[in-house]
Amino acid sequence: MEKASLINLPVRQQETGDLNVIIETPRGSRNKFKYETDSGLFVLHKVLPAGSAFPHDFGLIPSTLGEDGDPVDVLVLMDEPIFPGNLVRARLIGAIKAEQTEKRTTRRNDRFIGVASACQDYKDVGELEDLNQNLVAQIERFFVSYNEFEGKQFKPIGRANSKQAGRLLEEGSERFQKQNKQTSQ
Repeated sequence: MEKASLINLPVRQQETGDLNVIIETPRGSRNKFKYETDSGLFVLHKVLPAGSAFPHDFGLIPSTLGEDGDPVDVLVLMDEPIFPGNLVRARLIGAIKAEQTEKRTTRRNDRFIGVASACQDYKDVGELEDLNQNLVAQIERFFVSYNEFEGKQFKPIGRANSKQAGRLLEEGSERFQKQNKQTSQ
């Protein structure tokens, strides 16, 4: 019997259209966790330097694949941090479009932004532009710093509204489906 994987959950809830998000790292944590598909466990991936912490809960969108070969990344705004491994239903409000360079190779590595459906503090936010733009700039700066710490360059190249982010997410879902077809043959 093949074991179930969180990676294979649907991208969205069929009834509501909300994203399924698997939280890897809670807001305020210096510990970066990563879901390992082989073991089905959340493993400590790295520790951020003192004074640096995740500004919001960070996770992955199942059944997607970014250009970097990992599931699509998403930052979820919600009232309180949540533990790694939890499923959070969220509405997509936009994305920070970005290029990431590592060892002279540059790839798109967008950061999607969502709001937890059960959230109270951000319940009226429907688009990235509804957020305080200083908050969005701080999120961009976090990812720039986070990548610098790893010897990578993260360069924000634009922002996407919810509709544009939805199209980018569809591309990630198509990449995932294509890869699954290739590995099952």
